[in-house]
Amino acid sequence: MDGTHEGMERLMAAAGAWEVTGQRVLVTGASSGLGLAMARALAAGGARVALGARDAGRLGEAVRSLDETTADVRAVPLDVRDSAAIARAIAVIADAWGGLDVLVNNAGIGMRTVNPAFLTDPQPFWQVSEEGFTAVIDTNLTGYFRVASAAVPLLLEAERGKIINISMNHETMRRRGFVPYGPSRAGAEALSLIMAEDLRPCGVDVNMLLPGGATATGMIPDDVPHDLRARLLSPHVMAEPICYLCSHASDGVTGARIVAAEFATWLRERQEAQTG
Repeated sequence: MDGTHEGMERLMAAAGAWEVTGQRVLVTGASSGLGLAMARALAAGGARVALGARDAGRLGEAVRSLDETTADVRAVPLDVRDSAAIARAIAVIADAWGGLDVLVNNAGIGMRTVNPAFLTDPQPFWQVSEEGFTAVIDTNLTGYFRVASAAVPLLLEAERGKIINISMNHETMRRRGFVPYGPSRAGAEALSLIMAEDLRPCGVDVNMLLPGGATATGMIPDDVPHDLRARLLSPHVMAEPICYLCSHASDGVTGARIVAAEFATWLRERQEAQTG
């Protein structure tokens, strides 16, 4: 979605069903792709959004791209592999806003970091370097653990809050040639379910959100055929469900796994179950 006035109106219409005004949200991996799309939707809805990412230059560009919103949007340099950097980022947010309402764990690296031709020439697991395997797990799984562990004290202090962990299709987790990306996201889903149970008595909800298919982000190789690229989901498929999960409308929803492309159906079925 573009950053024009018309584009912003469409984005706000998609997210506007859910009240997020004033919500204090940290989105990791927010300099591009799904992270930036979610940050844009939340800012358009009036949330206060901290965009976290490693690359300060790209992070600054991302924040400037949200200038058309009137929300409090700020850059927070953040490497999810660095506990000290995470602690500094959380401290900056606490100092600026007095707390945190929502953490969106999104930072990740994909298969192209270990095999640039992963779609056309899948690499068996025994050919993956230990260094490549460790880097993906450290970012996609341990990174979620690190950031959530640092953010939880703020949520516990407020006796409420939300953690949203971004995931991917189960089919992709089991796909040939998808080590270590598949295991990293499978582990993150198991972590999410345990987080939800650990935090259930504390008033903190933990849920998973995934696009529902291959998405047009930087994780897709540049040489993907045009016909395949045309079928990719837009990152903005995440707009409405992320606003729902960050709003008080989702209070009490925990341990859920929501597919963004099927959000309308999921929500209708949930509402029918509650009223039926």
